[in-house]
Amino acid sequence: MYSFEIERPATIAEAVAALKGEDAQALGGGQTLIPTLKQRLAMPGVLVSLAGIDAINGISRNGAGEFCIGGGSTHAAVAGGAGAYPALAALAGGIGDPAVRNRGTIGGSLANNDPSACYPAAALGSGATIVTNAREIAADDFFQGMFTTALDEGEIITEVRFAVPEVANYQKFEQPASRFALVGVFVAKYASGVRVAVTGASEEGVFRWAEAEAALSADFSAAALDGLTMSAAGMIGDLHGTAEYRAHLVAVMTRRAVQAAG
Repeated sequence: MYSFEIERPATIAEAVAALKGEDAQALGGGQTLIPTLKQRLAMPGVLVSLAGIDAINGISRNGAGEFCIGGGSTHAAVAGGAGAYPALAALAGGIGDPAVRNRGTIGGSLANNDPSACYPAAALGSGATIVTNAREIAADDFFQGMFTTALDEGEIITEVRFAVPEVANYQKFEQPASRFALVGVFVAKYASGVRVAVTGASEEGVFRWAEAEAALSADFSAAALDGLTMSAAGMIGDLHGTAEYRAHLVAVMTRRAVQAAG
C-alpha cells in the first residue's frame, strides 16, 4: 500500500464537495478498490469514504410501491431486508462470503460494474432506476460496457429503486474460488412483459437477452425457450470457460431461472 489521505464526510453534500478535490476517489465497501490499491492499479491521493453517510443507507417502499435501497446498504442488509423482493434478497445473500457481504455495498457494486457482478443483472433485469446526488438514471441507460457506467466524475449513487415483479429468479453458475458469476441470469416477469438480464458472459458486461424476453413475454414457461441459443460471439473466453461454454450456460441458466420462478 502507499500513502493517501482519507475523508469521512457525514452528508452527501460534503462527499460531493470532497470528490471535487484533485485526485479524489469514492470509497464504498472497498471490496474492489482496496485490492486495486494494493496492486497499485489505482493510486488516488484522497479516498472519500461514504460509510458514514446515513442518508444513503436503509431499505424502504415508496408511494409508487417501488423497493428503495440506499446506495450505501451492504449486501447483508439487502439479503436480510429485501423480503418484499425475494429474488433480490436471495441474490444478495449469494454474493461472496460473509466478510464480503458485510462490507460490500449495492451502490459500490453498480458503480464498479464488474462484468461478473450480480447486482447489475438484478438492476437491469428489474428495469431499476439508479438515483444519484444529481439525477435519476434508468438501468437500460446506466450500464455502458465493462467497468463503464453513465456516472459522471464525482457522482454518487444514493439509492436504487426496484419495481417489484410478479415473479422473478436469479440463477448463478459460480466460479468457485471468487464466487463471482461465471454466468448469471436474472429473469423478472412484469405485467408489461419479461426482462432477462445476463451477467458474467459478455465482453461488454451485463446485457439483456431480447430473444428470450420476447419468447417468455408470450409464454412464461421453460418450453418457450426451446430452440433458443446464444451466440458465442463476444462472449468471454478464459481459463474458467470458453466463449462457447458461456453461451451455452446463458441458455441453461435462463431456463433454470424460469423454472424456479414458477
